[in-house]
Amino acid sequence: MIRQISVFVENQPGSMMKVTSALVEAHINIRAISTFDTPEFGIMRLVVDKPKEAKEHLTKEGFVVRVSDVIGAELKDEKGNLNQMLTILAEGKININYIYSFVIRADKAPVMVFHTDDFSRAEKVLKAADVRIVEEDELD
Repeated sequence: MIRQISVFVENQPGSMMKVTSALVEAHINIRAISTFDTPEFGIMRLVVDKPKEAKEHLTKEGFVVRVSDVIGAELKDEKGNLNQMLTILAEGKININYIYSFVIRADKAPVMVFHTDDFSRAEKVLKAADVRIVEEDELD
């Protein structure tokens, strides 16, 4: 399991930079990022090397921050591998709320990060299909 932080930011120039500047100030490294916006605000979803410290520092700086669990599933860098993983989850009747990927680990396969309402079942289904689950301590 990987802990992800979600930071709510105003939808205006420089708002994301304020978040990343605060993380730099706290010596926190961003491993993965995904953002989305609405007309009023944006949400930055980040996998960082120190999620607890990131939440504490960003909250102290006035940001609204939430920490949630996500699953990191290692993919093979092959055509169709993401589709295979999504098929496994669909056949297991597991809904995916959102998904994004990163490839920051030296000489390692890409990691697909996703959020679901049923983590234990999702991990069980993926492991049964020989999909490797990446743990938070492997991201260093």
